[in-house]
Amino acid sequence: MLHSLQLVTLVSILSVAYCDILPAQSLAAQFSLTTSTSIPFPTATQSSSDTQSFIVSNWSLSKGRIENGPDELAFVQDPFPNSTNIGVTPSNDSGPVLQVTYPQGSFSPDDGGAQLYSLWNTSDGSVFQSMIVTYEVAFDGGFDWVKGGKLPGLRGGPVVNGCDGGKQPNGSDCFSTRLMWRTNGAGEVYAYIPSPNGLCKENDIICNNDFGISIDRSSFSFTGGQWNRITLLVQLNNPPDIANGNLMMYYNDVQAIKQQNLQFRSSTVINAGGMFFSTFFGGNDSSWATPNTVHSYFRNIELWGSSEPSTLNGSKVNSASGLVKWRWGVTLAVVGLIFSIGL
Repeated sequence: MLHSLQLVTLVSILSVAYCDILPAQSLAAQFSLTTSTSIPFPTATQSSSDTQSFIVSNWSLSKGRIENGPDELAFVQDPFPNSTNIGVTPSNDSGPVLQVTYPQGSFSPDDGGAQLYSLWNTSDGSVFQSMIVTYEVAFDGGFDWVKGGKLPGLRGGPVVNGCDGGKQPNGSDCFSTRLMWRTNGAGEVYAYIPSPNGLCKENDIICNNDFGISIDRSSFSFTGGQWNRITLLVQLNNPPDIANGNLMMYYNDVQAIKQQNLQFRSSTVINAGGMFFSTFFGGNDSSWATPNTVHSYFRNIELWGSSEPSTLNGSKVNSASGLVKWRWGVTLAVVGLIFSIGL
């Protein structure tokens, strides 16, 4: 039996824990993201071919198609209807969930998992400069995380097939902010965005010249065999030459990542476009491959948006690094031309 002092201490701990819980709709209200939408799911399970037809017809896809892995998608019965992870209550909805298959040996979106870009086209033509995506994701029990893999996030910009797979942003084409799991389920935000003002020197930032930027790796961990809730907020920097972009990520409704000195764009042609549903093992070589055929599952996908960008303070972007890259690119082009004409 607990003594009175122990009981008070326990209540205090629980109160602090639950005070820190912030559901997606409360985060949206906090930042005045008043427009919202839910990604539709069918009322019954569907075969892979019917799932593809449903998604193409109802998810407002860029170019009207599923980019990668349509055959790896199916609406199935919820494998974990009684998940009780903190912040994720058991679902009262008996409807199906979206299953994604990662075949044995797959390590890219070309051979496992799936990718699609769901554009948020509002009836009033609203252009979003702040957006939240929230969803619940589950993995098979005993899921082997290997070295890592991608999970859905947000995307924007006029170039709808850039900012992933090593296609680096230039500030006026696109941005993407996905989630990643790493070894043992360690989580992070994985972004294709510019990296001005010494961003790559910060302790919680890991930059890769050929691929994306890891933000706050291992700040939380995914758990297999139950539902995990992800909520991701992106507020674009404004004006474009000020690094005041805001990124926040909540795991099971508790803040796990907060990064506020970001540049998502160098031009106002970039807005937040919608959900980048991207999930696969990898990675860019077989060392990332899944040793077994495994699955993830998704449900309760919602978005909130606002036409207002970040209003945080920020530093003016130092364009010197961009100029160096431009000059280096011109130099390589000239060298290539010389060799091609035999000078």
